Amino acid sequence: MNETMVCAVGRVATQPVYRETASGPSARFRLAVTARYWDREKNTWTDGHTNFFTVWANRQLATNTAASLTVGEPVIVQGRLKVRTDVREGQSWTSADIDAVAIGHDLAWGTAAFRRAGKTEAAAPSPAQPEPNWETSQEGSEEETAAHAQSGSGTAVLT
Repeated sequence: MNETMVCAVGRVATQPVYRETASGPSARFRLAVTARYWDREKNTWTDGHTNFFTVWANRQLATNTAASLTVGEPVIVQGRLKVRTDVREGQSWTSADIDAVAIGHDLAWGTAAFRRAGKTEAAAPSPAQPEPNWETSQEGSEEETAAHAQSGSGTAVLT
């Protein structure tokens, strides 16, 4: 089955709502995406139309979303676009949802400090990692390969 993958850049419009469900954690929030364009007559940037999407996150992404995002923060969301049409009380409603695969802060607007999930703030800091040798060949050393192979989910703090 073909799916429509999208990447939306916007701002968190509602506080994420976190739920524990039978199938695992789930979180949702509204994303506001506003087009901006250069108005030649006014010689300034102008806001265009705003589209709103309901972003759905599941499992660890839901947990990290609820812990990391607040209203107004700039984010980038990648996921599957789902457009639905319903009839409620005789009126036709159309909603655009994004089933998120990845969510992150937009670093064009600030900085973020990544923290792996599950580690407490009181834990002892890990030993300093040496700066990687960016001039090495593609293969790299075993230590560099192991460092790149570490995977995990985490949260980011936008400052």
